[in-house]
Amino acid sequence: MIYEDPRAYLLGLEGMALLRAFTGEFDRAFVEARIAEIRRVLDDEALADAAVEVDRVDTVTGYRLWSATYDQPNSAFDLDEPVVKEIVDSLPVGVALDAACGTGRYAEFLAGRGHRVIGVDGSPDMLARARTRVAQGEFLLGDLHRLPVADAEVDLVVCALALTHVPTLAPVIAEFARVLRPGGHLVIADMHPERVTWGATPPVRGADGRPGRLTAHRHLIGDYLRAALPVGLRLRRCEEPPLPTASEPADRATTPSPWELSPWELWPWALAAMVPEATQAVSAGAPALVIWHFQLDES
Repeated sequence: MIYEDPRAYLLGLEGMALLRAFTGEFDRAFVEARIAEIRRVLDDEALADAAVEVDRVDTVTGYRLWSATYDQPNSAFDLDEPVVKEIVDSLPVGVALDAACGTGRYAEFLAGRGHRVIGVDGSPDMLARARTRVAQGEFLLGDLHRLPVADAEVDLVVCALALTHVPTLAPVIAEFARVLRPGGHLVIADMHPERVTWGATPPVRGADGRPGRLTAHRHLIGDYLRAALPVGLRLRRCEEPPLPTASEPADRATTPSPWELSPWELWPWALAAMVPEATQAVSAGAPALVIWHFQLDES
């Protein structure tokens, strides 16, 4: 069970902003404004009464609930696709595995580039959509820890926005290395650990209407390297696409603050909008994703 108190989120943002100020990034006026805003948060009775107990939802259940709307506009797609597609476009065509393929977002791209595509996912609901989307692909129900793919069967593995859901990276990345041919390539896009700290975990409602969030784990940047290097994967590229820069209002003095508490489904991003200056202070230039390109040793 997760206890989500909006005050905790807002005060966390304010605290991170104040730490930035303490190390010299902002001036006295900024600090005093943050402290005044903290008092406002603590005095707001609506916030005090709005805490929610949220279920931790496993990926099969969560993606079944999310599958119908998964392909709606998603800012993470806008960030990972340009880099992943640039990497894949530079690689030779062959057999490509879309690991945790979901509804076939990358399987469709890979097929369009001429690859023979295998898609693996643990959600039957997601796979059903992928099969409709990419008729020429082969889609298999399976787990990232035990891929239903033979040793050295594929030339390329793409895994996007999935490894956050696994508790430990090493066994999954070892599976990727197992199914790759010597010299094959692995491309991973994942939520950046800083973004996981921010609460970048999809919300879902259960059949009974209870709020839930998909299980997520915060993997440090070094965790990927510690998992990849011992199994013969060599680093070719790493990118950390930043969050889009929010546009500044023309006149902050006349721009109303969106202080009204939003529905739970819009948390935490709508909460962040309640304290825009603190949010801007801690999010400016912050990475949203981490994208990796590895190549398996030839020997």
